[in-house]
Amino acid sequence: MNIDSFLGVMGWMSVFVSLLLAFFLLTVKTQNKSANRLFVAYLLLFAIDNSGIFINEAFVKDHLNLEFFRWASCALILPAFYLYIISVCFTDFRLKTKHVIHAIPFIIINAVFILRIYFLNDVDKMQFYNHRSEMPEFYGFQLMLGMQIVLYSIGVFWVLKKYREIYQENYTNPKTSIFKWLFQISIVLFVLYYLSIAKNFIRYTDFNLLWIWANVVMQFLALVVTCWFVLKALNYPELFRGIDSKLQLARDIIPEENENTIEIKENKNEVITAQISTLKQYMTEKEPFLHPSLTIQELSNQIDIPVRDLSVLINHHMDQHFFDFVNEYRIQKAMSILKNPLKSDLTVLEILYEVGFNSKSSFNTSFKKYTNLTPTAYRNAS
Repeated sequence: MNIDSFLGVMGWMSVFVSLLLAFFLLTVKTQNKSANRLFVAYLLLFAIDNSGIFINEAFVKDHLNLEFFRWASCALILPAFYLYIISVCFTDFRLKTKHVIHAIPFIIINAVFILRIYFLNDVDKMQFYNHRSEMPEFYGFQLMLGMQIVLYSIGVFWVLKKYREIYQENYTNPKTSIFKWLFQISIVLFVLYYLSIAKNFIRYTDFNLLWIWANVVMQFLALVVTCWFVLKALNYPELFRGIDSKLQLARDIIPEENENTIEIKENKNEVITAQISTLKQYMTEKEPFLHPSLTIQELSNQIDIPVRDLSVLINHHMDQHFFDFVNEYRIQKAMSILKNPLKSDLTVLEILYEVGFNSKSSFNTSFKKYTNLTPTAYRNAS
C-alpha cells in the first residue's frame, strides 16, 4: 500500500468515526441539546475538511466550485468548537444573531472566491487549482485560518478559566473529571491545529518528503483524537453541569462598594466580622456542607445574607473560594470520623459520601491538600 492509499484509508476512518459520533450525539437523550448540536456541527465540518484526503481527483476536477467551497467551510470549524465550549460551560447560552460574527471569515473567503474563482471558466479554474500553492488568494486563506487558530485558542481557554473561577466561587463538588476532559480535548485539538500551521509552512519549502510524512502523522493523530472523542462521549453523554454566565466574580463586585467614607468602612468592618462569626457558627452547628450539591445561593438563603454579600465575604474577606471554604469543613468532619475508633469499620468511600463529597478523586485531592496525607495514611497515623 502506497502513502496516498494509506492516507485515504485513515481519512475514510476519521470521517466515518466523526459521522458515527455525530449520529450518536443527535440521538442521545440529554438536556443540553444545543451543546450536542454544536459539537455535531463541528464534527460534520471536520468530516467535510477531512474528506479532501480521499476524494477522487477526477470528481474534484468535475466539481471545482464544490472543492473551493469545501476549502471555505474550514473557516467554520473553530467557531463551532468555540460556541460548543461556551454552551457546555454555561446553561444560559443561546445562539443569537450576534454569533453570526463568527461566520465573517467564511463570508469573506466566499466573497473573494466569488470575485476571483467561482465564475471563471473551467480551464482557468483548473489552472488555479493546479497552482493553488502559488496563488495570493490561497496565501490569504491560509493566513486567515492561522489567525483563527491563535484567536480561538485564546478564546476557548479564557472561557474555561472563567467557568472554573465562577464555579469555585459559587458551587461545590463540580464534576471535575468532565471539566478535565473538556480542558484536555481543547489542549489536544489546539496542539493539532498549531502543528497544522507548522505543516503548512513545509508546503512552501523544497522538503517534499517531509511534507508527505507530515500529512501522514497529522492524519494519524486526527484519527486517534476522533476515536478518543467517541470513547469519551459514550462515557459522558450529557457532558457536565453548566452554570449561569451572569454570575459575577467577587473581584467584579467589590469595586462597586469602594466609594465609602472612613467611618462607614469602620462600621462595615464590624458588620463583616459579625457575619464571618455567624457563618462559621452556622457551618459548625448546622453542617450544611454535608449536602453534596450545596451552592452559595442555597447557603445564602439559609443564613439570610444576600448572595452578593456572601460571595464577597468568603472570596474576598476570608480569602477563600466557596469551593475550598466548604470542602475545608468536609475534610475536618472526615478527619474526626477517621480518628474515631468507634467508626473504624467505615470505609474511606463511605466516609467521603457521609461528609458531602461525591467523588473519590476530589476527596483524596482535597484531603491531601489540607493534611498532606491520604485519608488512609491519616487514619493509620491516628
